[in-house]
Amino acid sequence: MQELHVHIEADGADPAVQRLQEPLEAQLSSALQRAAEVIQNDYHGESVEEVSHRLLEIARSSLHPDIANAWLPDEHELRQAAEAIVRDFH
Repeated sequence: MQELHVHIEADGADPAVQRLQEPLEAQLSSALQRAAEVIQNDYHGESVEEVSHRLLEIARSSLHPDIANAWLPDEHELRQAAEAIVRDFH
């Protein structure tokens, strides 16, 4: 599976937000990548929608609650990651 990367738009944000952008992207990407690995190792034929939901649920569970609650991932990218997991299984 390809490396998953979360990108945060911080154009026009204040300097403090811009300084936090890179470490936050790394933390979110790591959580999403780990969630994908967990699901790949425990995949039992779930649908793309179920895998997408599990990806988000598992990734959020490894984040600080404030970050997890504020994170609104790109639904299209999350679905693409789920599709890749399902496709790789078949």
